[in-house]
Amino acid sequence: MKRREFIIKSIGAGAVVGSALTFSKYFDLLGGNNFPQGDAFDLVAIRGGEADEMFETGIKSLGGMKNFVSPGQTVVVKPNIGWDAIPERAANTNPKLVGRVVKHCFEAGAKEVYVFDNTCDKWNKCYQNSGIEKEAKDAGAKVVPGNIESQYHTIEIPEAEKLKNPKVHELILDSDVFINVPVLKSHSSTKLTIAMKNLMGIVWDRGFWHKNDLNQCIADFAAKFKPDLTIVDASKVMKVNGPRGVSVEDVVDLKSMIISVDLVAADAAAAKIFGHEPEDIGHIQIAHNIGVGNMDLTKLNIDRIKM
Repeated sequence: MKRREFIIKSIGAGAVVGSALTFSKYFDLLGGNNFPQGDAFDLVAIRGGEADEMFETGIKSLGGMKNFVSPGQTVVVKPNIGWDAIPERAANTNPKLVGRVVKHCFEAGAKEVYVFDNTCDKWNKCYQNSGIEKEAKDAGAKVVPGNIESQYHTIEIPEAEKLKNPKVHELILDSDVFINVPVLKSHSSTKLTIAMKNLMGIVWDRGFWHKNDLNQCIADFAAKFKPDLTIVDASKVMKVNGPRGVSVEDVVDLKSMIISVDLVAADAAAAKIFGHEPEDIGHIQIAHNIGVGNMDLTKLNIDRIKM
C-alpha cells in the first residue's frame, strides 16, 4: 500500500476523505436546519470548485463584499502564510484565493488593502514560496512583513481568563475591516488550526499562548478580535503532520470552503468536514461557552452550494 493510500484509509470513521465523500454526505455533516425562505444566511458551505471560484460563488450568498467593505475603507486580509512551503503542501492559504479576496475588496471601494502574517519560518521565504505575495500584489494589495516587534502594541483584555495583555499588530488596530482567511489543516497541539487559531498571526508573543493553556488563550483572543468576515480555505487539506506538513502526500483534495461572519461557526463547520466534532476541539468549545460565536450548526441558516 502506498503511503498516501495508507494516510487516507487511516483517517478514521466519519472523517472526510477528499472527493470520495459525496456531496449529500458532505452537506449532511453540517447538520439540518429549516429557516424561512429569504432569511439571511449565517454560513455558506461550498464544494466542488477551485478555491478562488468557490469564493466568487459563495460571497454572493452573503450579499457580496460590499456588505463588508465600504468605499474609502482600509482593509486587512490575514491569510495563513506561516510556513516556507509551496501551495501544493497546503500549509498556507491558497494564494489564488487571497488574490481574489483582495480584488473583491477593491471592487467594493477599499482605499487600501494590506496582507500580512507573523510567520513561523522566515517571512520572506514564506511570502514568496507560498505564492501569496505575488497574488496579493498582483491584485493591488500592500504586502508587509509581520516580523517587526515595534509594530505590535500591547492591548488589554481584562475579561480574559489567561491572555490579558497581548501585543497586536498596528494594522489590525488601525484598519476599518479585518478579513480572516485561514487554511484548514491538522495541528499537533490543538488537533486543528482554522479561523480562531489563525489569529495568532496578528500577535507578537505566541510563545506565551503555548505555555499558558493554548486553547483558552485562543478563545480569549477571539472574544476581543472578531474578524468582520471569515473565509476558510479547505480546497486542499493537510490531514496529518500539521501545521508544517512534510509533503504533498499529507494532503487531500477536498475542494471545499466555509464563509461566515461567525468565526466559531466557521471553525465548527470546518471541523465537521475534517472529521472532528466541534466539541472535541478545545478552543471551539470554550469560545462557544463564553459567547464568542455559535458552534451549534443546527441553529444556523446554512447555504449549501454544489459547484
